[in-house]
Amino acid sequence: MDILIASSKHIKYCNVISKAISSSAKVRGTGIALRSSEYIKTKIENNNAIIAVNNNEFAGFCYIEVWGHGKYVAHSGLIVSPEYRGKGLAKKIKTLTFNHSKNKYPDAKIFGITTGLPVMKINYELGYKPVTFSELTDDNEFWKGCSTCKNYDVLNRTNREMCLCTGMLYEPQKK
Repeated sequence: MDILIASSKHIKYCNVISKAISSSAKVRGTGIALRSSEYIKTKIENNNAIIAVNNNEFAGFCYIEVWGHGKYVAHSGLIVSPEYRGKGLAKKIKTLTFNHSKNKYPDAKIFGITTGLPVMKINYELGYKPVTFSELTDDNEFWKGCSTCKNYDVLNRTNREMCLCTGMLYEPQKK
């Protein structure tokens, strides 16, 4: 299993990754923002994606987004193919994503929002703390990214104060 910063040779997996995110959203029945293969391609091209590949088969993925003029970095799109779940792959992908973020954006606060308990546990182990949404970026473009989530109406009704996701934040200056 190779877990590495994605490069141009991994662009061939963009459609598979997009479909995996969509499929997981349907199966889980929880909020997951959908991402097009074109969107995923830009993350790879910008050196802001981590991919896991096993014998030339897609196994997992996560990407980095920069918000608030570099003040915040979000980890999004963490996905593991069903046949590789339950083997610690998500934690390995997330850990490399976290370390890559700290190296590339050393002063940024790192955050994520999730409904998944396994991701919450991984984030906690990496040093994230649960926070209210007001402690996350106020960049409207970030919140627009939630528009494909089935729970987007909750986020809008509460003026971005609450949703079914849990916000988690890592602050480098506090470490």
